[in-house]
Amino acid sequence: MPEPQAPAQPPIGVVSSPTRSAFPPIADYAFLSDCENTCLIAPNGAVEWMCLPRPDSPSVFGAILDRSAGHFRVAPYGVHVPAARRYLPGSLMVETTWQTATGWIIVRDALVMGPWHNTDARSRTHRRTPGDWDAEHILLRTVRCVSGTIDLELSCEPAFDYHRRDAKWEYTGEAYGEAVARCVPAAAPKGGQPATPELTLTTNLRLGLEGREARARTRLREGDDVFVALSWSELPAPQTFAEAAEKMWTTAECWRQWISVGDFPDHPWRGYLQQSALALKGLTYAPTGALLAASTTSLPESPGGHRNWDYRYAWVRDSTFALWGLYTLGLDREANDFFAFIADVCGVASGSSHPLQVMYGVGGERELTEEELGHLSGYGHAKPVRIGNSAHNQRQHDIWGTVLDSVYLHTRSHEQVPESLWPLLKAQVEQAIEHWHEPDHGIWEVRGEPQHFTSSKLMCWVALDRGAKLATLHGEDDYAEQWAKIAAEIHADICEHGVDERGAFVQHYDTTGLDASLLLVPLLRFLPADDPRVRATVLAIADELTVDGLVLRYRTDSTDDGLAGEEGTFTICSFWLVSALVEIGELRQARHLCERLLSYASPLQLYAEEIDPKTGRHLGNFPQAFTHLALINAVVHVIRAEERDGGGFQPAHSGP
Repeated sequence: MPEPQAPAQPPIGVVSSPTRSAFPPIADYAFLSDCENTCLIAPNGAVEWMCLPRPDSPSVFGAILDRSAGHFRVAPYGVHVPAARRYLPGSLMVETTWQTATGWIIVRDALVMGPWHNTDARSRTHRRTPGDWDAEHILLRTVRCVSGTIDLELSCEPAFDYHRRDAKWEYTGEAYGEAVARCVPAAAPKGGQPATPELTLTTNLRLGLEGREARARTRLREGDDVFVALSWSELPAPQTFAEAAEKMWTTAECWRQWISVGDFPDHPWRGYLQQSALALKGLTYAPTGALLAASTTSLPESPGGHRNWDYRYAWVRDSTFALWGLYTLGLDREANDFFAFIADVCGVASGSSHPLQVMYGVGGERELTEEELGHLSGYGHAKPVRIGNSAHNQRQHDIWGTVLDSVYLHTRSHEQVPESLWPLLKAQVEQAIEHWHEPDHGIWEVRGEPQHFTSSKLMCWVALDRGAKLATLHGEDDYAEQWAKIAAEIHADICEHGVDERGAFVQHYDTTGLDASLLLVPLLRFLPADDPRVRATVLAIADELTVDGLVLRYRTDSTDDGLAGEEGTFTICSFWLVSALVEIGELRQARHLCERLLSYASPLQLYAEEIDPKTGRHLGNFPQAFTHLALINAVVHVIRAEERDGGGFQPAHSGP
């Protein structure tokens, strides 16, 4: 197998263009979360993506998709490139250091979390068991001048409903320290979405209101402190810098307590694992237990291209795979909330019955009507900008297996299946039995004709295999025996129809083309790693389905995916290749590829969906849960394989 080649150009934040784009590189955004809302902050200090009151609600700041679609900037006047940025260790709180010709300031940004606050009345949005911490619905920004003098500016210009409605500002009192922005005309809620909230801006600066923009400007001297709080609920915003600093400390403590539960190796790659775990946690929606595929919509999969999709929803597949990544690090508490979310959407608690679908809104909405926003330019002028996702009603046969695999992974150590989950699990096995022999749209949600995708058959086998094991744990021996027989039937069918003449697994039964999803064959224990078909598949993908050593999902010129244009290499697939190479004993190549992939991380160790192998440019929605879960599994694969001492490597899916 040829050695993966070094990148032709520096991998981080490089854009191959003769002119500088008005849009920052995707990799340069910082990601904030309070496990209820998310936002992205550009290097220049502007919040350029935020949707309220939920992460799949219409945007209030949308400059990432159109430079006029709203922003919220706090930074030195006339300076747009910071001296340094970092996450405060163990958190999703960003610290930015700015230098000007006259001084230095440090800005900290966080979506505030604090102690559970619904003590007098139950929450109207939370359906899961209350925890110790909760979102306070405040985006807090603090500034401290640490040297010299600096002219600081604030510009808050919301553009409600994806820039389809204006903002009207009004002062709330007699002074200049607080103002409220309201959506005009008011936007009527759609599809179960809550109403657009008012935005309250509270600060110790003097605000000026100019049209749809709230502004402030002041000269800071060494030792001066500023706070700016944007809030959208009845919870009180801080009124002084001391109160703001206390909220910052409380938020940091919340993150530290969560990450400290995890089991992270004492290894140079520990930081990548922790940041990926934090990214996955940040993509959870605590009120329901849902887990977002990504924070954004319509960031293009190729520069200026048309493959632009809305990922602000809970894909069953992505979510269950993300739980696999967290489980690998000992962070498994999120699993119970997600399983409860699945039970809700399938109607278990209500006594109704709904078949599991590909994805849901974070509140459990089943209809995610797709539409295009023609008035937005798109990131880097890539159109169309889409909201909603038509794939919600596709037939994808892998979803049953992903749920059952995740439940088995999380329950086998307890040696029992929760009684409340058994009817749901049984229903998923029955769906797999009924449909496994039919074609579907596959793991990649192709918009061409349905096919007999090998990976879909593989996941149906997983559904029956894990279902049989769960039935044994639950004392349902008859089901266990019956399902094990059907699993063997599916296994034989795949081995007969899903393998080409050279012994490699193929994309679907009517092609000899490859598909990166087949790297899951050894990872999900369909066949042992020393099976010749496994080795042939892994090496064929490494040799034939890569561009400069990074892995494509499939070849777009030979796959009927119903779309035009090219796409970048899918980073999850490259990390899958790392894990698969470890499985077949190619540890040196696995480590080499893993090191290269880690070098492509954003400055804040985040990943989008894809990477352009020639420039290192991140492409697609950001940050991407799928990528981060695969990073965790790949890095742990390499570390554990290198550190074994006779006991052998034990991945998450080892054991009976």
